[in-house]
Amino acid sequence: CCFPPRNIVTMASNGTEAEKSFYEDVDNLKKLCDFLRSAEGPPVREAIEMERRVHYLKGEKLVNFLVEPKRGTKWPSNLPRFGARAEAIAVCKDLCKYQFMHRSEKRGKGVLAVAQVREFDESGYFTWMYEGDKTFSHMLTTALIGGFLFCTCFPIWPNFLKVFVWYLSVTLLIFIFLLITVRAVLFLFIWILGYDFWFLPNLFDETLSFVDSFKPVYSFEASKPGQLHYRIGVFVAFFSFCYWAVTQPSEFDGFVAAQGDFLKDLYAGTLLSDMSQQDKENIDKPKMQSLDDLLKTLDIDEETKEEEQQLSEEEEIDSLLDNLVDQEEDDIDEDADM
Repeated sequence: CCFPPRNIVTMASNGTEAEKSFYEDVDNLKKLCDFLRSAEGPPVREAIEMERRVHYLKGEKLVNFLVEPKRGTKWPSNLPRFGARAEAIAVCKDLCKYQFMHRSEKRGKGVLAVAQVREFDESGYFTWMYEGDKTFSHMLTTALIGGFLFCTCFPIWPNFLKVFVWYLSVTLLIFIFLLITVRAVLFLFIWILGYDFWFLPNLFDETLSFVDSFKPVYSFEASKPGQLHYRIGVFVAFFSFCYWAVTQPSEFDGFVAAQGDFLKDLYAGTLLSDMSQQDKENIDKPKMQSLDDLLKTLDIDEETKEEEQQLSEEEEIDSLLDNLVDQEEDDIDEDADM
């Protein structure tokens, strides 16, 4: 009564052998990696390794996921499940053996380096080398090249498209400037009260991905001690600015009006001088002279040649007269000597 029926043991052993033989095939390992690298796979972290952004996870979490996937995970029907932890560890060793992943070690926050020990260990960190299907990546690359070629054809764009891009660029620039200003002002106001508040604190963190840069939405914590005199100084400066704005309304109103004129000129594209504005508008026009300009140039050239010929004839006459005068003077001198 202490031993299970013989047929159940035989079925379990046959299932284990079939599972081992299934994952011994490299193509089947690729299918497993496609599942692990999908949205249904185990969570991964991002880091920089060898100046390249990579995804990594701990070996223990990978084994736990293979043995007991998280709740709600849809395990592919074409992949056999793992019945024991040893089987999952053996497959993880094969993943390292066939270089679907490699072992890494931490060198700092968000920085990894390739470890000298290559064997799989649950306590180590492992970086994915397998990137999966490249179809979507190739599509993005094609779109990037097409967008680059489209931008290089800017001189031949229709005028309405140029105006749209100009308005879009100016609006994006103003939005980024306002976002940075609002973040700084909010931080300054709350920092004076003794707390550090940041809206989108990871917005400019280059080590994070685009989506993670917007997480969390805000951070709020107490300021470090020893900043009281700095907060008092900033409060006095801000109060002085408010007092100046209230007592000198003409100057402040002129400043606000100047900013409004600046925005109008920015959207209208008239910040440049008249000559520069004309050059900007004619940037896509061919640099060729019109027929009238060519005829004027020919007339000027002909007049110049005629003037040069007249000058040369006058110079020849003057030189002949000078020679005659000199010859007569020489004859007179000779007669006087005789």
